[in-house]
This record gives sequence, C-alpha cells and structure tokens, in this order.
Amino acid sequence: MFTDRDIKQIHDKGISLDQVNAQIKRLKNGMSHSNLVAAATLGKGIEHYDEREIQTYIELYEVSQKHLSIVKFVPASGAATRMFKFLFQFIKNFNPSKESIDKYVERQNDTLIEIFADNLEKFPFYTEVIEKVRLETPDFNNVSNDKKLLQFVKIMLDDSGLNYNFLPKGLFPFHKYGASIVTAFQEHLVESALYGSSNGVSNLHFTVSEKHHNYFLRELNQIREALEKHMGTTFNVSFSYQQEITETVALVAKDKICRKEDNSILFRPAGHGALLENLNDLNNDIIFIKNIDNVVVSNKNAAISYHKKLLAGVLLEAQQIVFSYLNKLDDANLTESDFKVMLLFLRYRLNVSVNINFDEFTAEEKTAYLRKKLNRPIRVCGMVKNEGEPGGGPFWVKDKNGEISLQIVEFAQIDFSRKNQQSIVYKATHFNPTDLVCGVKNYKGEKFDLKEFVDPEAAFITKKTHDGVEIKALELPGLWNGSMAHWNSIFVEVPLETFNSVKTVNDLLKPAHQSIS
Repeated sequence: MFTDRDIKQIHDKGISLDQVNAQIKRLKNGMSHSNLVAAATLGKGIEHYDEREIQTYIELYEVSQKHLSIVKFVPASGAATRMFKFLFQFIKNFNPSKESIDKYVERQNDTLIEIFADNLEKFPFYTEVIEKVRLETPDFNNVSNDKKLLQFVKIMLDDSGLNYNFLPKGLFPFHKYGASIVTAFQEHLVESALYGSSNGVSNLHFTVSEKHHNYFLRELNQIREALEKHMGTTFNVSFSYQQEITETVALVAKDKICRKEDNSILFRPAGHGALLENLNDLNNDIIFIKNIDNVVVSNKNAAISYHKKLLAGVLLEAQQIVFSYLNKLDDANLTESDFKVMLLFLRYRLNVSVNINFDEFTAEEKTAYLRKKLNRPIRVCGMVKNEGEPGGGPFWVKDKNGEISLQIVEFAQIDFSRKNQQSIVYKATHFNPTDLVCGVKNYKGEKFDLKEFVDPEAAFITKKTHDGVEIKALELPGLWNGSMAHWNSIFVEVPLETFNSVKTVNDLLKPAHQSIS
C-alpha cells in the first residue's frame, strides 16, 4: 500500500506503520459505540453537597494550596470562525437593494441576525468596528440602516477589514469594562489568580495553533505587567501545539487513502483527544481543565472560583484516602476488614465496578486487584443540569470486558438506532461543561503515563470534505471521553452559572458576558 515516499512521510511525523495501519483498519471497520447502561444522576453517579460540605472541601483545598504545584490547562487552538457562521450567511444572502432586514429574517428564518442587529452596541467590539465602518464609508450618514449593518459585518470579517475571522477564539474581544476591551485569554489569567495560584504564582498552559502562537505572546506581553500588579500574582504562561505524531489518515471512496494534490498522504488533526500528549507533558500535582470560551465578566468570577475550589477539594480528599490505602497495600499486612473498607470506597466513592468473585481471592490476589484499581489518575468533573446546552453527558458504561464505569460520553459515541440506548439518553439529567480537576501523580509522587489509561475503542469516525471530496476522518478518543476512560472518576453537581461558553457571537450578549457599568 505504501511507497518509499509514503513511509518516509509517515516516519518523519514520528508515526509508525503499525499505527497508520491500525487507523486504516478502524476506519474500514467503523467506530465502536459506547454501551450505555444508565444515565448518571444525582445519588447515582453524580454527587451533590450541602453548604457545610462545600465549605469543608474548599477549606481543604485552600490549606493545601501553598504545598501544591497547580496548573490550568486550556485548549485554545479553536478559531473564532464558527462563531460567525450566521454572519457569513448574511453576507452571502442579503442584498439591501432588493429586500429589507425584516424581509431577510422572514425569508431565511434567521433570528440570529435579528438579535445581532438589535443589540449591536452591546458587543465589546462595537466601537472598534463602527469607527472602521465610518472610515470606509464616506457617505455613512446617508446610508440606510440595512446597508450600514451589512457594511458592519463585512468590516468585522473581511480580510480587508478587521479580519476577526482569522483570530483564534481566545483573542477575540469578549468583554468590555468602560473603554477597555478584554479577551477570553486575559479572563483566564484573571480567573486562575483567584483559585489556581500557589505562593503568588499562577501557572497556565494553553494549547494553540502554531499560526496564532505569536499573537498570543503579543497579547500576553501587552497585559502581563498591569495584570500582575492588579492581581498580586505572577503569571507563568506556557504554550504548546497539537503534535504531529497525533495526526491521523483519512479514507475516500473504496477505502482508498486520501491524498493531497502532490500525492502525499493527507494527515489531519485528530480532535481534542490529540491533546492528551500535551496534557501528559505537564508535571503538576493538580491540573484544572477548562475550555477557552468558558469565562465570565469579572464581577461573576467569585462563584466560578468557589466551585473550582470545591472540585479541587473533592479531588484532594479522594487522593488522600487512595494514597493511604495504597501505602497500606504496600505494607502487605491487611485484615479482611481492611480489604472490605477499600472495596467499599472503590465502589461507592470512585464508582468502580468490583469483581463479584473478590471474596474468593487470596490475600495476595486481593492486594494486587485493589492496587491495580486504586493506582490510577483521578478526575473530578463538574456536571450541570441539562437545559438544552450542548455537551457530553455522564453515563454508566459497560466495556467489552463487562466492567461498568462512569464515563463522559459524546452523542457521536452513541448508537441512536438502538432504542434502549435512546431511552437512556432521554433520561439524562446533566451534561459535562468541560470542567475538570485532575490528579495525575501516584501515591509516590510519580507522574502517571496518561497514555496507559486510554480506551482506543472510543475513537470517533466523522465525515468531512477535502477539496470537495467526501472523506472518512478519524479522531482520537476525546480528551475527557475515551482518553480518560480508565481514570477513576468522581462527578459533582455544579450550578449552570459555571458554564458560559460562547458558540455564536450572540452568546456574548448573555449576562455572564455583559459587565455592569
């Protein structure tokens, strides 16, 4: 199948032929769907705490903070392009000489442009865009409002205008405080100082695309000094790219490998699961994970910080217990009562299914079994009530070995042709807003190799196009889905106010993104 040139290209990426062949085999055979057993709900996979319990967990984290190495990990390679989908359609389909905005909205059934137009002055970028529009439109005062709106959108997005379309989402104007415009990138720095700092230092790691790296550095250099002074925190910010070794092949008709015009193999970015390599390179005790667009204006940060500390406290308590059990297992002097206590913790706190034959094991077998189950990375995931927002859901899932565990499952992983799977999905009450706190070191302080805890069967197959040709593309198991399938998981209910992602530009009109003057 492969020419010498192909083999060199594959090896130059750091990928083996076996890996490529495995990718091709998976694409040919189709993806494996998750086998849902039940939705995780309150008291059945999702924990809920009262105020007293929350305060206890927060205090545990706060007293431990100065002894911990903490980092906030932010996937930030996404472009802002998808935020503007309805605006691009507007540019393409609206002709102010032939119809009014009202007629366009009715014809296209496009309420998004109507909301956008009615609230222009509330957007943080309004002043910058309207000033540019006035410069580019000499007869601005005599132009109809419909033409002004079209010109406004063009100036926003066109290469010859402000070219917001090129920006990564992290550097797009998100919030406005008086005359100051603030990006999502800056808001992440501010937020991290509130809950993710230790001894006056906040560590943040952003995964970015290579073409945007210098823009992030420029933004950091512009804001760092004033922000450090204001927050009383030193920001240690690092960046990385999605690694070439994580890229995957694609197939065209008749399961042929998709190639570029020069006949070289097309390798594609493999989704956010590829960021496991980047996460695995971090050597911190505690890792907060949050998407770049999930930020709020400063006066709402207290609630965000409060619940982040809660999740971290839950993680620390679980780690303390796990580490004490593993040290006991090393001592190899355990009673049946010790085994029973550990087993109960494993089942009811870490949500791990237990071998029904455990009681028949010898002491050595029980020790080995418990060590294998306990000695894993731990993640504590915030779950919010499902009110129609997109996001992976918390489910009990049975794997190919018959073991049941808590997983975050994306809709793409579910076989909706099976009625029993449909029924389980409809009973789901919560979703995951990508709100995680992770412990990636073992009881000896050694870092886990996170690649050892992936379920490769949880890869995604998606249909894309390349040069107008439909292709089957392979995405690696999602970072918080199959890539963490064999971690120990605790799911905790957090309020919906902790989830404020920006999927379209109109989301910036929500209260979480509008500062109070």
